[in-house]
Parts: sequence; C-alpha cells; structure tokens
Amino acid sequence: MAPARPAHHPHIVVHSPALDGSRRVTADAENLGVASHLDDVVELLRLADLDQVEVEESDIVEWQGGGPDDWPGLSEHHEHHER
Repeated sequence: MAPARPAHHPHIVVHSPALDGSRRVTADAENLGVASHLDDVVELLRLADLDQVEVEESDIVEWQGGGPDDWPGLSEHHEHHER
C-alpha cells in the first residue's frame, strides 16, 4: 500500500482584474490560467487537482482587487440567454 501524500495547500491567488475584467490565477509560483468568471476559477483549480478547495470561503485563496463576485466589465459574460 502506498503511503498517503501529505496534504499540501498551495497559496492560490486570484489576481486583480485586467482591463477586460479577466483575472490571472496562480498556485504558488505556477500560472494556472486566466479566469473570466468564478466558474472559470473553479475549473482551473479542478484541472490542477485542487478541486477540494472551497474557492469562495477558503483562507488559502487570496482575492486581490476584489472578491469572488467582482468581475468588472463581464456582467453578461456567463449569463444564459433563453431563446
């Protein structure tokens, strides 16, 4: 049986919004990608095997330039449009 990996909790940063409202996401020194919405942050963390992190409530996630609800300029980016 393989030994259990020690739990490593990287310092995750959702950086201040760029001019287009998108936000860079990093874990320690690794660039995970660019998010345009909270759902994108969740997906980037999932792809980095960090999906156990509660994005909106975790103290290992640092939100710079605004919190999880601050996506300036992208208010309609992920809205579902009915036909």
